[in-house]
Amino acid sequence: MADNSSADTTAMTIISTRAATSCGVAALGMWGMLATLTSLASDIPPLQLTAMTLGIGGFIGVLSWLVRPGAWKALGAPRRAWALGIFGLFGYHLAYFTALKLAPAADASLIAYLWPLLIVLMSSFLPGEHLRTVHVIGAGLGFLGAGMLVSGGGGFSPDGAYATGYAAALACAVIWSSYSVLSRLLGAVSSDSIAGFCLVSALLAMIAHLGFETTVWPGDITGWLAILLLGLFPTGLAFYAWDVGMKHGDIQLLGVLSYGTPVISTLLLALFGRATLTPTVLVAMGLVTLGAVIAARKSQGATA
Repeated sequence: MADNSSADTTAMTIISTRAATSCGVAALGMWGMLATLTSLASDIPPLQLTAMTLGIGGFIGVLSWLVRPGAWKALGAPRRAWALGIFGLFGYHLAYFTALKLAPAADASLIAYLWPLLIVLMSSFLPGEHLRTVHVIGAGLGFLGAGMLVSGGGGFSPDGAYATGYAAALACAVIWSSYSVLSRLLGAVSSDSIAGFCLVSALLAMIAHLGFETTVWPGDITGWLAILLLGLFPTGLAFYAWDVGMKHGDIQLLGVLSYGTPVISTLLLALFGRATLTPTVLVAMGLVTLGAVIAARKSQGATA
C-alpha cells in the first residue's frame, strides 16, 4: 500500500512539473508576439508603452480576483518577493530600452539574449538542480541561432563608442535571468502576486516616462488594439505563466526553449509582411530547433 502511495505521489509530481513547464512554454509563445504588436504601436514612446501595457497586465490579474475570492491575499507576499518582482519587471524593461537607445538595436538585442543561456547556467546552483551537457549544448546552439536571427547573419561588431549601451544590454540579460531563477526559491509565493508587481512597475515606468519622454497617444484603432493585446499577452498573461514555469517547471529546459521566442517573432513578422524568410533566417531557425531537441532529451531520460 505504501509503495502505491509513493508511486501516485511521483506521478502527480511529474504531471505537475509538465503542466508548469507547459505554462512556461505558453509564455514564450506570447513573447513571440511582442515585436509584431510593438511595431503596430510604433509611435508610442517605449517607457509610456511599458507603463500602459504593464498596467493592463496587472489589471487583468486584479479582475480575475473577482471570481477567485481570496486571491488578492497574494499582495501580502514577503518583501523579498516584491523586491524581486519589481527588480525583474521594471528593471528589465528599463535596462532594455536604455540599451536600445545607447547601442545599435541588433547588437543590444544579441547581448540581451544571453538571458536564456544564463538561466541554464544559473539554475545549476539551485537545490536539486544539476547542469547537464544536453542543456549547455542546446543553449549554445539556441544562442547561435538567435544571434543569426537578430543580426541578420551580420555578426556582432563591437564598438567602444557604444560601451554604455552594451553594459545596459548585459544588465538586461542578468536582471531577467536572475529574476527568473531566483523565483524558484519563492515557490510558495502565489503567482497572483504578479498583478501587484506589474502595477507598481507600471507606475515606475510612467514616472520615468513623464521625466524623459513626450506623451504620444495612438492615432487609430490599430494602435489601441495593439496596446491592448500587448497588455493582455506579452506583458500580461505571459508573466503569470512564466512565473508558474520558473517556480514549478523544468527550468533548464525552459531556458533552452526560450531561444524559440525570436523564431516565433520572426515568423509572425514575416506573416504580417514586416520581415523576410531569408536562407540565413531558415538556418537560424534550424539551429534553435536542433538545440531544443537536444535539450529535450532530459525529459526522455537523458542523464548526460
